[in-house]
Amino acid sequence: MNICVLVPNKDVYSETFIRAHIDRLPGKVTSLYGWLFPTHKADGTLLLPLPGFFERVRRSLLRELLKRDFDETTLKRQALKEFFKSHAIDVVLAEFGHMGTRVMDVCQEERIPLVVHFHGADAYDYAALKEFGEKYHTMFHTAAVLIAVSRHMEKKLVELGAPKEKIHYSPCGMDPLMFHGSDPAKAPPVFLTVGRFVDKKAQHLVLCAFQKVLEKVPQAKLLMVGEGPLLDMCLSMAKALKIEQAVEFLGVKTHKETAELMRKVRALVLHSIVPASGDSEGTPVVIQEAGGSGLPVISTFHGGIPDVIEDGVTGFLVNEGDVEAMAERMIKIAQDPALAATLGKAAQKRILSNFTLEKNIERLYGAILAAVNGKRDPKAYEHAT
Repeated sequence: MNICVLVPNKDVYSETFIRAHIDRLPGKVTSLYGWLFPTHKADGTLLLPLPGFFERVRRSLLRELLKRDFDETTLKRQALKEFFKSHAIDVVLAEFGHMGTRVMDVCQEERIPLVVHFHGADAYDYAALKEFGEKYHTMFHTAAVLIAVSRHMEKKLVELGAPKEKIHYSPCGMDPLMFHGSDPAKAPPVFLTVGRFVDKKAQHLVLCAFQKVLEKVPQAKLLMVGEGPLLDMCLSMAKALKIEQAVEFLGVKTHKETAELMRKVRALVLHSIVPASGDSEGTPVVIQEAGGSGLPVISTFHGGIPDVIEDGVTGFLVNEGDVEAMAERMIKIAQDPALAATLGKAAQKRILSNFTLEKNIERLYGAILAAVNGKRDPKAYEHAT
């Protein structure tokens, strides 16, 4: 099977889950990227260099010109069509909802099944829904399959108008070959948080909770990995709370470096919330990586997090914004390394059974096969159109 994966920009290739889709899906996988429209190959070259374009597609382009005015969009659409034809693409996987809206017409015209993979903000952010809402309605009916990374997102897509029978649940997964070997029972009372400093990650609330932890466990430490627009605010906040001596801001770390950090701490903390923008988590991969490593996770009842973390069994969950409750759970973990070990072992068992990259690829490939098989049914295709 020939699969074409479409991503918004080249930087997204660094995302573990998207890189895994490109590298690990069965069959022959090619990839393209472009924010407004897929225009570049993975190596950065243009989809079809301009000098050779007219030679290769002049006849089909003339047919296009008879139907519509010539513009840049016509050129890009035709280039994508020619790429699909020359590579005999059987199915298209569009990463993120807005990418699906960019290519749905081309896929429909070429009768290529479209699989649209939602990840987070594309299903929740108010601005994104305002911009793409009407296009989503069209895409929901022309796409063959829609991928949701959490049960909460499944419900959200249905609320937005997606046919329930088209939605496939496929949470992203972690790499057990990289994330393993944590021993929270032997680790000092050090907490780790990983993520971009943005509203939905709410690192400022982690700082507020940690201040209360220090009142009970003065030797505790907090390691904060990541960067983003709210980093400076959090740096200032740590000083204002007079806890800067116990908090380390480590900047961006590679996956390997993050895995090493997880082998040195007691637990992962993530206080995800729904901010004013509506942006929300899908299923944060970092909580899977922590659990797979053998760490307990302290987080919130938010998005797909409850799909992964069982409150009181593999970690602790609190309501969004409940700093007091988060601090209480952190104190429990800081004061009871045996409890941390018990939760960590249960987390590792759950993650390795359900949330690995291998499981993710199995689920995603199953959804892709469903899309292709559906395309072979003329009635199913006619219904979609």
